[in-house]
Amino acid sequence: MASRRYVILFGAQGSGKGTQARLLQEKLGIPQVATGDLFRYNLKNNTELGQLAKGYMDRGELVPDEVTNAMVRERLSREDAADGAILDGYPRNLNQARALDEMLAEWGAEVTRAIYIDVSMDELMRRLTGRRVCRSCQATYHVVFKPPRQEGVCDVCGGELYQRDDDKDEAAIRRRLEIYQQETLPVIEYYRERGLLSEVSGEQPIEAVNADILKAIGVPADDVHEATAE
Repeated sequence: MASRRYVILFGAQGSGKGTQARLLQEKLGIPQVATGDLFRYNLKNNTELGQLAKGYMDRGELVPDEVTNAMVRERLSREDAADGAILDGYPRNLNQARALDEMLAEWGAEVTRAIYIDVSMDELMRRLTGRRVCRSCQATYHVVFKPPRQEGVCDVCGGELYQRDDDKDEAAIRRRLEIYQQETLPVIEYYRERGLLSEVSGEQPIEAVNADILKAIGVPADDVHEATAE
């Protein structure tokens, strides 16, 4: 690639953000960096940062931004992220956003684009309450958008599909979504004020959402073809 790309994806649970991050990873040839994955990796491998995070979690405390920022820095410094990354779930607040700016500036880089995948509350509720998960392999389905070939049975391993408890309580789901929107709004506005934010409708087919994101990033068709062929 001619230059590094650091793309931030924002979107509530059920917006399709994770799906879009994986598509961008395939098409652009740069890794998806999700904070959830970073925490699981560091905890599983008992790294120094993982031990530090576990100490806070064991005490029932929130993991400080400094620890999260350090995990992101370590991940972005790896060889596979030399051309950039798709940031999924980070930054979550203004402190993290500023830390990311400082981090990238040290490497002579900056945020390329922040994308907000916009989905209405009603649609998010419909998506989340229809989700089903395999008890065995954790494959995810949806009763409307991605039903299994046989009702209640996983296509991958034949395991039983079930609805998670946190997908049953509509009031709890709505509260969770409202909290996400309240917490994320200042970060979204931070990038909007800097002219780096693009809003994309998440209420269209997956490939259409992806095409809108690529257009917002300003990715030439040749770059997509090259990354896909790798």
